[in-house]
Amino acid sequence: MRIGDIRRPGVAVAAAVALAAVCACTVQTPGAGSGSGAGAGGGGGGHRGPVHIEIPTTSPPGDRASSDDRPGGATPGTARGAGTTPGTAPSTAPGTAPGTTPGRAPSAPAPVLWSRGDSGSGVRELQARLRQVAWLFDGPTGTYDDLTEQAVKGFQGKRGLPTTGRTDTVTWQRLLAMTHEPGKWELYLMGGQPAGAPDPRCLTGRVLCIDKTTRTLRWMAGGRTLSTMSVRFGTQYTPTREGVFTVYWKSRHHVSTLYHSPMPYAMFFSGGQAVHYSYDFAARGYAGGSHGCVNVRDEAAIAQLFAQVRVGDKVVVHW
Repeated sequence: MRIGDIRRPGVAVAAAVALAAVCACTVQTPGAGSGSGAGAGGGGGGHRGPVHIEIPTTSPPGDRASSDDRPGGATPGTARGAGTTPGTAPSTAPGTAPGTTPGRAPSAPAPVLWSRGDSGSGVRELQARLRQVAWLFDGPTGTYDDLTEQAVKGFQGKRGLPTTGRTDTVTWQRLLAMTHEPGKWELYLMGGQPAGAPDPRCLTGRVLCIDKTTRTLRWMAGGRTLSTMSVRFGTQYTPTREGVFTVYWKSRHHVSTLYHSPMPYAMFFSGGQAVHYSYDFAARGYAGGSHGCVNVRDEAAIAQLFAQVRVGDKVVVHW
C-alpha cells in the first residue's frame, strides 16, 4: 500500500506511528517544523525524513471565552498581547498600532466631563459616588482637587480604563452603574450646603440663627448676615432643642464634665447644650453626631465667631 493511499483521518495517526517506527518518517501537523525554505526541493538546508504525512487538526469546542464588560471587549483572564502562540508576536500589520484593526483608524478618546481644577455640583456628585465605592474618603467638596484626581485614576486602573485622572464619559458611565444617586447629606457630608432663608425671629438684634433643615448657622446683626458656617446637631436620642434662647456662658477651653470630651469655643445657650468646635465633625462630617450640642467643623470660623458673640446674644434654633 502506498503512503499516498492513506486518506481517512481515522487511520492516519496509527499508520503514521507504524511508518515512523520502520521508516524513520516525520509526522507533522500542517506547517510544523517546515523551517525557512524547507520542503520539496527547498533550498533552506532543513533536513526532512523520506516520508512526510500531514495530519489534519481541529480546535476543540468551547475554546472561546466570552468578553468581559470592559470597553473594547477584552477577553477575561488574558493580558495584553494574549491570544497569540507563545514565542510569537501579535499579528499586526506594519505601521499599525497594537490592538487596532489594520486599515481602521483608532477610536477617538471619550469626551472629558470634569478634570482637575473644575468645580460645581457635577464634581460634588462625582466625589460622593467615589466615596460610595471607597476610592475617596474626603469631601465631597465640589472642587476637583488632587485627591479626586488620584481617586479617579485608581478607579480607572482597577477597571482597565486609561488612567488619566480625568473623568470622561466612559469612566462616568461605569461609576454610575456601580453606585446609587447620592442623597443631600451624602453630597454635603462635610458641610458647605447653601444656607436657607433666615427665620423671622432672626431679623432683629444680634442672633445665632441655626437652621436644622440646611444644617447651617448664620451669625446675624440687625437682619444682616455677617458669617455662615456648617453645623451638626444631636442624634435621635440626644436631639438639639429648638426654640429661642440666649448665650448665658462662654468657655474657650471647655471640656465636658459628662462625656469628658473637649468643647473648644463653647457658647452655652440651653443647659449643657452649646455651640462649639468639634474635632469629630471636622474628621467625620455628618457620619457622626453630637450629644445635643451644635457642632462647628471650621475652627477658624468659630474662633472669629467666639470673639464676636457676647453673653446675652440671642440664639434661634429652627427647622
